[in-house]
Amino acid sequence: MSREAFEELVAQALDEIPPELTRRLRNVVVLVEDDAPPEEPDLLGLYDGTPLTERDEWWAAGSLPDRILIFRNPTLAVCEDAEQVAQEVRITVRHEVAHHFGIDDARLHQLGWS
Repeated sequence: MSREAFEELVAQALDEIPPELTRRLRNVVVLVEDDAPPEEPDLLGLYDGTPLTERDEWWAAGSLPDRILIFRNPTLAVCEDAEQVAQEVRITVRHEVAHHFGIDDARLHQLGWS
């Protein structure tokens, strides 16, 4: 799958997040990277930032945007077809957005987003 097609799946997954949540996504950038970090080559996505639940009144002073990274090659490696890629991208995007809101992996597993 081309990078452009994969990026479109990520955009579609973001569009599926309820508006009441996307309105609260501030100072967050969502990026597609081809490969995961070398220390975790099978990682499908990563939230790099400070969850909303951990921010205080000093958080915004000089803070860089939070980043949600979606890794294309590891996702493609675990999927057999385009439909499966689309489903995995939806799950991964939800999972990483949930981390922005302070939802941990245990709760995400209960919700089916892990």
